[in-house]
Amino acid sequence: MSPPDLLTLPLGGTVPNSALPARLYRAAFADASPDQIEAALAGRGWTGAWRNGIYPFHHYHSTAHEVLVVVRGAAWVTLGGEGGLQVSVRAGDTLLLPAGTGHRNDRSSPDLLVVGAYAGGRAWDTCRPETTDPADARARIAGVPIWAQEPVD
Repeated sequence: MSPPDLLTLPLGGTVPNSALPARLYRAAFADASPDQIEAALAGRGWTGAWRNGIYPFHHYHSTAHEVLVVVRGAAWVTLGGEGGLQVSVRAGDTLLLPAGTGHRNDRSSPDLLVVGAYAGGRAWDTCRPETTDPADARARIAGVPIWAQEPVD
């Protein structure tokens, strides 16, 4: 597996982001089923799995690191909040989003299916820049321990 793309996002706005870069692993789970992906993630300490899409509004999690694996379809996702970095992802691609990293689905194929999970079994929240105090969120983010293992080999 090739190393992930490291995506550094700006700090200090209404979306806190993280001093840790987001990571994009291309084709990390190519041709894997949702069950296989969930089992692989759980084996590396990423649990609380769900299957769905990605919210079409800017949001972030202040209490957990999140991993998103595209099972099928494709999406264009903005990272970092309004005016942030847009990345395209397709089946097999994996995004690791450190706590505080803003993300939004800008558009996606109708068949998009994503498996998501959280590092270390942590409970997650959903924060929106228009309703969440960034100072309070940054305090919660500071208490989130680093993941024990990367979500992919």
